[in-house]
Amino acid sequence: MRISFRVGAIAPAALVFVALAGAATADVQAQNQLERGPLEAADQSDDPEIRFVPGEVVQEMPAAAQPESDASMPANGGSLREMVATTDTSAELSGELLCLAQAVYFEARGEPLSGQLAVAQVVINRANSGRFASSYCGVVTQPAQFSFVRSGRIPSANRGSPAWQRAKAIARIAHERLWQSEAGDALYFHASHVSPGWARARTTRATIERHVFYR
Repeated sequence: MRISFRVGAIAPAALVFVALAGAATADVQAQNQLERGPLEAADQSDDPEIRFVPGEVVQEMPAAAQPESDASMPANGGSLREMVATTDTSAELSGELLCLAQAVYFEARGEPLSGQLAVAQVVINRANSGRFASSYCGVVTQPAQFSFVRSGRIPSANRGSPAWQRAKAIARIAHERLWQSEAGDALYFHASHVSPGWARARTTRATIERHVFYR
């Protein structure tokens, strides 16, 4: 009974002491928070509280930047005419490209650009076919193939004319395969106002202005 009495007497006093100590600590923390300010107090927390948000968090993203309009860029992604206009023709042509440009100039300079490209494509196809000469110059100067060739010689073009500049550009474009020709794999062509007998045994690939192209 004596022991129980002493413990019971001490317990209320201990509770009062803990309560007073807790209140003093709370007052000190509150005073420190007021001195630091609310933002600094939150940043200085040594044990930040992790909080789970029950709903979906959506962060607003900045609007995607829209490309500036370019009036020089056509909606269809470009054209053969634009490619010809932007192809550099200032450099000296190699011998092979010169022969190719001359074929374009003499056979099709009055034709639309697609027709000029088709003529160049035929020369390239022949050089790659194994059935004709293996070079552009060999194809162009092969006997009885191109009417502008005289005794195996190619005449001189008017190199100061716009038609020659276009022919050089077409030769580069065809050689580098920068634009697909309507002529496809054609190996032959003739003017549309004639009907050669050999054409009946060939498959038509395209008719472009005044030329018909065959395989």
